[in-house]
Amino acid sequence: MQPDPTASAHETPALPAGRPAAEILTELKALRTADAPTRGGRTFAYVYDAGREGLDELAAEAYAAYATVNGLDPTVFPSVARLENDLVGAAAALLGAPPGAQGTFTSGGTESILLAVKTARDHARSTRGVTDPQLVLPSTAHAAFHKAAAYLGLEPVVVPVDPVTYKANPTAMAAAITPRTALVVASAPSYAHGVIDPVARIAEAAAEHEVLCHVDACIGGWLLPYLRRAGRTVEPFDFSLPGVTSISVDLHKYGYADKGASVVLYRNAELRRHQYFAHAGWPGYPVVNPTVQGTKSAGLLAQAWAVLQHIGEDGYTALAARVAEASDHLLEGLRTTPDIHILGEPEAGLVAFTVLTSATPDRPSGTPDLSLLLHLADEMRVRGWYLQPQLSFDGLPPNLHLTLTPATVDRVEALLTDLPEALAIARTLPPATADPALTDLAATLDPDTLTLEDVAGILAFAGLGEGGGLPERMAPVLFLLDALPGRLKERLLTEFVGSVFRPRTP
Repeated sequence: MQPDPTASAHETPALPAGRPAAEILTELKALRTADAPTRGGRTFAYVYDAGREGLDELAAEAYAAYATVNGLDPTVFPSVARLENDLVGAAAALLGAPPGAQGTFTSGGTESILLAVKTARDHARSTRGVTDPQLVLPSTAHAAFHKAAAYLGLEPVVVPVDPVTYKANPTAMAAAITPRTALVVASAPSYAHGVIDPVARIAEAAAEHEVLCHVDACIGGWLLPYLRRAGRTVEPFDFSLPGVTSISVDLHKYGYADKGASVVLYRNAELRRHQYFAHAGWPGYPVVNPTVQGTKSAGLLAQAWAVLQHIGEDGYTALAARVAEASDHLLEGLRTTPDIHILGEPEAGLVAFTVLTSATPDRPSGTPDLSLLLHLADEMRVRGWYLQPQLSFDGLPPNLHLTLTPATVDRVEALLTDLPEALAIARTLPPATADPALTDLAATLDPDTLTLEDVAGILAFAGLGEGGGLPERMAPVLFLLDALPGRLKERLLTEFVGSVFRPRTP
């Protein structure tokens, strides 16, 4: 056999020759040691921990049983349809869906939202002839709606929320609806502040204009009904309201399934039809995709099904009661901590608070102190807590965000003990500042015309330099980001995350 003359004699292998399984698993476990813990109740963002023994093992075994099953074609793998129908049926029943309601299992809240927006866009085009659609949403709606608008060609119409309650203003939302509106959005709750929008009034306004209304219940959809069953007051937010036409609910949040499990529901099959993509105009097999994904492992579907079946009605009611217990305890402690101010009235496991400057006779209530807030986040992280910083936006104050789960019930007291100590140390640190010259320059920059060298220079100045690493203390970086214009901030963050994901050579 003659050698291939186009192959390089010095070509670098793409992979090692092969490694023992035990060695590979050891390396994977070692890599995880640098991550924030996903169990134990000390990471107050990104993870949802039921705190139940054996649940992770059940999910892993269920995933393994279906890891090689292709969820693309339920006619070849009929068990996929059975599992999905069970999950969608459970979500529909929980959220008051009428007979004939339909839904789909998705990879997460973002995909559920993308599909709901696509459905609304295509529905508006086919029923009302809308060719330049708009998406009306409160300023606190999840960023996934803006992503969907960017992907699918809708114009976002952003309506400011009430600056005291942080809830959507239903009167202003109604006024923003035009003949171009394809979809109106409400949150139950909003991620940023954990408050529930006045869904009834927003949905009613949408219905009066014959416009679809989507409720983003990705966080609250599996928690709020069980909070109600646990004795808490929860205002209607679901299909019990006639104007609500679609809902997204994540099973990997308060359903405690592993990441990659969500459901999008529609009031009827006619609406869901607009979500699907079908194509027969090629020589391969006829394609019908309910979701953005085509080929996908059924493992995530199976593990979500297994977790829901295992926990059951009584289990979810008890877990919701524990979330409420953790929230009550935390809110009580925060309210008695000097210079801590809770934003709005949290209702669904999420809490956001800001830190105020110490009160003086001239300023008896204090004002939000970004530098102190960010130093506090750093100090809490030193103590093993992750509280998620959220920067200021359109007059809304910067804050620290906490996601409460059943596993945090036994951690709240320790957190409340560490918080004032960390705050006292944060007060002794030099204030985080942003170079006025840089912020003045930033106001003149066009993010679209910046070169990679320009961006690299700004990132290096911000402490996000070569290699994509993060400094130990994030307060100076986040303080600078807070001062930058929004589009420049987006460009810098894009380039920074791009620097994190760079190929490693063997």
